[in-house]
Amino acid sequence: MQRHQIKHCRECGSPVVYRLPDDGDTRQRAVCPQCQTIHYENPLNVVGTVPYWGDTGEYVLLCKRNIEPRWGKWTLPAGFMELGETTAQGAQRETDEEAGALIELGELFTLMNVARVGQVHLYYRARLLSTDFNPGHETLEARLFTEATIPWDEIAFRTVRETLECYFSDRRQGTYGFHVRDIV
Repeated sequence: MQRHQIKHCRECGSPVVYRLPDDGDTRQRAVCPQCQTIHYENPLNVVGTVPYWGDTGEYVLLCKRNIEPRWGKWTLPAGFMELGETTAQGAQRETDEEAGALIELGELFTLMNVARVGQVHLYYRARLLSTDFNPGHETLEARLFTEATIPWDEIAFRTVRETLECYFSDRRQGTYGFHVRDIV
């Protein structure tokens, strides 16, 4: 699915056209007819954490969104990765920005491909070092939940729901794996 979001050349400012480049590429790209620069549209990475508390990891931290989309719904702390940072650094930054939570970052836990919106979501497990939270402006509230108390009907995104389902399923089995899903 091509969404044609690039309108002007980043090199010279001329309007671009979508066509097959002359270099043998097999996909339509934004090509500048003036300077011949080819512009590529690539997926965005969303990085975040599954912050857990307790010796058995029975509690997870969720954030109530203070921004659209899905204002007022619950989510894991996550957001778009920034240039110049690793996925792990981005996940830690987002957890700090959204929840104000002090964490020890663990292993990569889920990778969710959301091709229809051009995103890849990556969630790390993260052990909470404190239950003192200081949510940023994008968060109305940060709170700990057990699996039984999570407001499942109020979860903001399918990637968050599936990551939480994987987390609690693995917790019941006593071992945590790495999960890859395609969200269609």
